[in-house]
Amino acid sequence: MHAEKSDLRYAVIIGDANMDISATSSISMRTNGPHPCPAVIYKPGGGPRNIAESLALLGCKTYLISALGDDANGRDLAAVTQKAGVDLSATRICEGQATGCYLIVNDCSGENCCTVGNIAITNLITPQWLERYTELLHNAAAIVINTTLSRETLAWLLTHHGDQPIFVDTVGAHYCPRLDPWLARIHTLKPNRLEASKLSGLPLASRDQAPDVANWFHRAGVNQVVLSLGSYGFYYSNGMEAHWMDAPTVNVINVTGAGDALLAGFVYGWLKELPWPEVARFAKACAALTLMTDMNVHPELSPRVAEELRM
Repeated sequence: MHAEKSDLRYAVIIGDANMDISATSSISMRTNGPHPCPAVIYKPGGGPRNIAESLALLGCKTYLISALGDDANGRDLAAVTQKAGVDLSATRICEGQATGCYLIVNDCSGENCCTVGNIAITNLITPQWLERYTELLHNAAAIVINTTLSRETLAWLLTHHGDQPIFVDTVGAHYCPRLDPWLARIHTLKPNRLEASKLSGLPLASRDQAPDVANWFHRAGVNQVVLSLGSYGFYYSNGMEAHWMDAPTVNVINVTGAGDALLAGFVYGWLKELPWPEVARFAKACAALTLMTDMNVHPELSPRVAEELRM
């Protein structure tokens, strides 16, 4: 029996892998504390790492190129990520460096109020390191990155591999201007409302404005756009088909990681060569599952579980 063509396609995810320290207040947030919380949770994080773990749980061959310190957090992150099935052979282990770490504070609704962290080690994902894995990158069916990579590394990737399907998560209005010179080299872009406005210069305060923003990105050269608009849901367009997908109607425990799961669902659909609307429904189910757990990746994520939840 021969493997299906789609089963041979793999993804390379490049970016930060962090340990998250998460606290969710049991009361509404106020200017002054204290704010009691049921528990402080240490959990594997980092958008690219979350996406890699999600894709591996979905059964896709997945490589993560990241940078970890030779410390307890780094070893824990490596163990969890490898257990999910992610190949870490191209991840850099950096002696004397601290693994990335974020402190995340959520309101009682699960919405993020404040995030602070140190991911300086991500700067060690350099063009020189990536050059070691040129063949791995060249043969990838999808390359997934975010804007926490340095300008130099983003430029190298989008110059040398921009003719391949590159999926980009914009990760904050502070970082997204790094993409300004490279939009024509991006296959799929997933910004939120603020990031999309920052890049396009167009307002995105309502659902009615989403088509104009998406078309602006298409004119700039982006093939596929997924505008993540929180409670409004998301608008997705490939230049030929465009649709709204309402936000998942689930009991929200934690929002961290839902956007990563959404993008992982779109990458999964690309690897499996699924029709565009079907991809969006699958991606929404992946995000919904993540909203229902206090972890950054739902531990029971699988194609079967996502299909059962599809709305």
